[in-house]
Amino acid sequence: MEKDSTSAVGADALAIPLLTPYQMGKFHLSHRYVVYCPFCRTPSSESSDMDATLVLSLRTIWVLLLFGCWVCVRIVLAPLTRQRSYGYVPQPHAILYYSQRTTKGGLLIAEATAVSDTAQGCGRYKDAPGIWTEEQVEAWKPIVDAVHAKGGIFFCQLWHVGRVSNAGQAPISCTDKPLIRRSNGGDVNRFTPPRRLKTEEIPQIVNDFRIAAKNAIEAGFDGVEIHGAHGFLIEQFMKDQVNDRTDQYGGSQENRCRFGLEIVEAISNEIGADRVGIRLSPFAPYNQCSDSKPEALGLYMAESLNRYGIAYCHVVEPGQKTGGEQLLSVLPMRKAFNGSFMTSGGFDREGGNRALAENRADLVAYGRWFLANPDLPRRFELNVPLNQYDTSTFYTPDPVIGYTDYPFFV
Repeated sequence: MEKDSTSAVGADALAIPLLTPYQMGKFHLSHRYVVYCPFCRTPSSESSDMDATLVLSLRTIWVLLLFGCWVCVRIVLAPLTRQRSYGYVPQPHAILYYSQRTTKGGLLIAEATAVSDTAQGCGRYKDAPGIWTEEQVEAWKPIVDAVHAKGGIFFCQLWHVGRVSNAGQAPISCTDKPLIRRSNGGDVNRFTPPRRLKTEEIPQIVNDFRIAAKNAIEAGFDGVEIHGAHGFLIEQFMKDQVNDRTDQYGGSQENRCRFGLEIVEAISNEIGADRVGIRLSPFAPYNQCSDSKPEALGLYMAESLNRYGIAYCHVVEPGQKTGGEQLLSVLPMRKAFNGSFMTSGGFDREGGNRALAENRADLVAYGRWFLANPDLPRRFELNVPLNQYDTSTFYTPDPVIGYTDYPFFV
């Protein structure tokens, strides 16, 4: 008897680590999907959208039990700066963008969202969204509602750029050392020199994050991800090549991590630790932000986060040397952290499956591939070719091109 191709897809999905169910704290990242009905000879869609007569039949229940599978659960939409929130206010076109990438039971992390009027970086990130005003909170609500209408789980990434700014006034940071871009053999100032925060000012910044988290929950988000990566404010405090303070927020590793952990504690107390995640990139020198002992820094943060019982830790993978040799490893952080562990960093289908199969992570976040393939989980399930992303449209203000016009697989 010839094997039906749709049945084969279902069997393959069951064998793909990326398509296995996962419980992230109180969030169940899975949904039932009927791959094939042997009686009606018709592939069905998501069980929540099935024909009513089919749902009521006893044979359908049997099919659900024997021929269904759990899909689209460990594939996460990574936070992606898109520069289409004009004047720091989320726009209606984001409703389509996020709902296109929503699958029932799937986790999405919103683009980096500024926590205050000092956080956004002005000219450099002039069209990134914020969540510190009532107008911004109200603008997020229909976007969040659209994700929830399709059964998705939505976290808001909370962000402060620190010194990564070309604002007219001095941005704030742990230091007064500016970012420098090397051009044609010489050093050229690219960013506005920052102003070193006074010790007594730091609690206000922590409070800005707390209020932003509260606002995110008011907007309907299921939780928040604290952006502690990519050389932005929290990481500027963490890394010893930037932080040159001599107070309780500088010097030792414990002191340098104090600011970030105070934010974790404040937000956990405000909205509940089970609604909190954090993104870290201890191994990467983004925005000229590096550390002399990145593995020790990552391990310290992973161990320290256990005190708060947050939902997940999202770590950007270290790079590789020419020839594929791994420079550093996230495994010590993975083993030390008690919650769900998420990884990201240029994974394809094979790499994501391998990371899960080797127990290097519980979840894999996809950025550029999810941007270019709004139906990425389905494409991974079918193992079909992916749309190529267009880097020239990543940060343009167009509300359609490079944003909602990537095609679905038919």
